[in-house]
Amino acid sequence: MATKFFTYKSLGELAAAAEQMTQYVRFESDPAKLKEALGRKVTAGDRVIGNSMAIHPMEGCDGTLDGRPDELTWRRYKRFAEGGAKLIWFEATAVREDGRANSRQLWINKDTQSDYARMIQMIREDHAAIYGTADDLLVPMQLTHSGRYSYPNRIIAYHNPLIDQKTNTPASQEPITDDELQRLEDDFVVAAGLALEAGFDAIDIKITHGYLLSELAGAKVRGGMYGGSLENRMRFPLNVIGKIKAKFGNKLLIGSRMGCFDAVPYFKDEATRIGVPGKYELPYPHGYGVNPDNPLEEDLTEVKQAIGLLKAAGLALLNVSIACPYYNPHFGRPFEKPDEGNYEMPEHPLTGVDRHFRIAGELQRTFPDLPMVGTGYSWLQKYAVNAAAHNVATGDIRIFGLGRGSLSYPDFAKDLLEKGELDELRVCKTLTYCTYLMRQKNHPLGQFPAGCPPFDKEGYGDLMKQARASARQLVQMK
Repeated sequence: MATKFFTYKSLGELAAAAEQMTQYVRFESDPAKLKEALGRKVTAGDRVIGNSMAIHPMEGCDGTLDGRPDELTWRRYKRFAEGGAKLIWFEATAVREDGRANSRQLWINKDTQSDYARMIQMIREDHAAIYGTADDLLVPMQLTHSGRYSYPNRIIAYHNPLIDQKTNTPASQEPITDDELQRLEDDFVVAAGLALEAGFDAIDIKITHGYLLSELAGAKVRGGMYGGSLENRMRFPLNVIGKIKAKFGNKLLIGSRMGCFDAVPYFKDEATRIGVPGKYELPYPHGYGVNPDNPLEEDLTEVKQAIGLLKAAGLALLNVSIACPYYNPHFGRPFEKPDEGNYEMPEHPLTGVDRHFRIAGELQRTFPDLPMVGTGYSWLQKYAVNAAAHNVATGDIRIFGLGRGSLSYPDFAKDLLEKGELDELRVCKTLTYCTYLMRQKNHPLGQFPAGCPPFDKEGYGDLMKQARASARQLVQMK
């Protein structure tokens, strides 16, 4: 039986536990101060974001086979557009077909561009219809190549034995070459141009969650132009920013969601069902933001150096993330219940939330003029906004980002600004059903859409039933 962690009946109970267990998780209790902090405008580059609340790039895995947004995609972004957050970080969109993480991931190309033009037009029009304007709404398109997690053929940046073990990657597989990476840089630039022509005025160069650019960031043992030194490992995003600036000037605001601490892969202990780290060598020779003498802890020295390089090149907005959902999900997404088959929490989720706040806070204080979006709030449920308001008010982050929680509660920002609190009955309980759906592949299109069945039954209730039935069939066939 999984441990129930969130047993708090009030903000006071949760705050007392956080005071005892953490250093950085603190809360604002005054509704007026919540609304003031999270209603603040934020300047990013030459853009003004209308409040301090964001929706993280949450993949719906619900596009068409040729990469267009489908019915559930349109539904999700309509709900986001109407929800009141002024930063809607558009989900991972592949820059080319072999970079898609699943058969239904979004993919922008010359044939699908018109769909994205209609999508961004809908988002802005629906937002303006409620809030009077969309001039203070920012919607960056997240450009990605899924690398080791690409479908159907995985592309690796280098060999990390523990990640290879976790992903069943053969030691014989050759990493992507420097020449291929140079060509891929141009694919990112082409995709950025297509996004600009479609009507997006911001893009995100994705460097997180174990995907290709994230893996390159930790490729200390790789040779050639893209491995080894930090300058080499940041060469790809720096080159892409430079090429975008050279081609499009300042027409596109450049952002990045960056995984600032990789840690090591975890495995399920079959006796206890709890996650345990794989056996690693010391000093640990891999990873980004990792203390080589203890890779279960962060070392942000080179992360700060990398952010400095990216900022000098033109980065204007940073979304701070950590870890990889494929091999150590408890770091990035502190949860109450794991997705089926995965390990139980090896630490109290408050410890994970504290880690998020500690890392993001240190980075934001180091670069006070670079607005950053904070992560790791969903486990706090109704009181996520109380923690966010405290962090914004103290300068530990500029923008509060909600990921999983936005799937269950897309209009959280509207409720917060009107009422000074969230509705207990609508907040995400981090039961990981969204991830369960994302991992289910036995679907006619090769991928089940991902959403929140408990709190969005209209959209995903029947899909959850279908996914469970499909999973049972697979077990019976075995």
